[in-house]
Amino acid sequence: MNTFRELSVKDTGLAGKNEDIQNILLSIFQSSYDGIYVADSEGVGIMVNQAYSRITGVKSEELLGKTMKTVVKEGIVSESVTVKVLEEKVPKTIIQTVRGKELLVTGNPVLDESGKIAYVVTNVRDISDLNLMKTKLRQSIKLSEKYLNEIAELKKTEILHMHLDGIVGQSPEIMKVFHLAKKVAKVNSTVLLLGESGVGKEVIVKYIHQESDRADGPLVKVNCAAIPKHLLESELFGYEKGAFTGADNRGKPGLFEQASGGTIFLDEIGDMPVDLQVKLLRVLQEFEITRVGGTKSVEIDVRVISATHMNLEEMVENREFRRDLYYRLNIVPIKIPPLRERKADIVPLAFFFLNKTNKKNKLNKRFDPEVLHIFQEYAWPGNIRELENLVERLVVTADHDHILPEILPPHLLEGINSSHPLKRTARSKGTLKAIVENVERQIIREHIRQFKTTRRTAAELGISQSALVKKMQKLGI
Repeated sequence: MNTFRELSVKDTGLAGKNEDIQNILLSIFQSSYDGIYVADSEGVGIMVNQAYSRITGVKSEELLGKTMKTVVKEGIVSESVTVKVLEEKVPKTIIQTVRGKELLVTGNPVLDESGKIAYVVTNVRDISDLNLMKTKLRQSIKLSEKYLNEIAELKKTEILHMHLDGIVGQSPEIMKVFHLAKKVAKVNSTVLLLGESGVGKEVIVKYIHQESDRADGPLVKVNCAAIPKHLLESELFGYEKGAFTGADNRGKPGLFEQASGGTIFLDEIGDMPVDLQVKLLRVLQEFEITRVGGTKSVEIDVRVISATHMNLEEMVENREFRRDLYYRLNIVPIKIPPLRERKADIVPLAFFFLNKTNKKNKLNKRFDPEVLHIFQEYAWPGNIRELENLVERLVVTADHDHILPEILPPHLLEGINSSHPLKRTARSKGTLKAIVENVERQIIREHIRQFKTTRRTAAELGISQSALVKKMQKLGI
């Protein structure tokens, strides 16, 4: 077989040329860090440098004088870029496997004077190290994403605790509300909060205020339903001295003036008298107020958030609420779902209120798992406010540290699904002894399912393990 030098000179057409030029070209060919392989127009290997053998582990004798199709058939390479170039007549790049190594292979056609392919020059690069680095990078990115997600979750929880006075929110439904609230907090658009009583509208107001550029300014809350109608105007807009009998001789700034530079929250806006709605509309349009008994307008810089549990659209149709004011208030409506539609928040909220009441009263009460199941089944018509009040009542009235289903108010059981085991037990007929045994049986089974062992179950129920075992035998568990 011809040597590399003989093949190089003969087949590249350099014979008879200047020897120095030949030596330079051959030196460049051999000194290339990348592997180089050259085939003729038939795909037969005619030249290969030492770097190719170093990178691939394939000796020159295994390639030279053979077509690349033969080399592929022999299993030396997975596929041939030379064949692709000859077939498609354009430069090609592929990932090629040569004896277990992944290589980046680029083939370029060399054309003769007539425009036909005379040779195909192939460059080979080992990408094993690159793949290893890529794998490590992917692993590093995944790990980073994991840590970032964990940090994001912690921050999310931390933000909610920090801004919402500990009111917990983790359901997708309430997180959508907070996402929208955070977006509108950065602008001064008027916001209308909609939802049933007790869903936590005031919590959203605090969140919007604290996330806004007005966080350092005042947050003034006004319950339009709690202030007598004849006093509401002077409370909102203030009054000049001598404006009416009993008025302060110095006059008094209204709540809008007091909120300047910050946020004013008009709760229960649906209860505002119609005649006062006209003046509120002017405030929202002009951002200036006129005190009762005054003639001068006072400019104010205030963000207005209003809230109602009423159907304002229906009130507009019934002419109980001004249409123009409704549109002015309803620029960004935020609907807060009731607690029954965000069940994922019920248990975290229950534990928050439990810990809060325990700390306040220096107690150590805890929920029976069945109580939490009932909480999740119940519809909570009074929403978060009802849950908070009930938890406080259970904590302060329970005779033992363990809050059991038996002390729940009857309406809670009436409000849960009729198929619930405890409800079926409560409606059971029979003697008092039989009913009590049914309740005990249900409670013990639920605890065994949760805590797995009699020892842990006994500890949770506040009795000895032997007493629990005897009771289980007696109850046929």
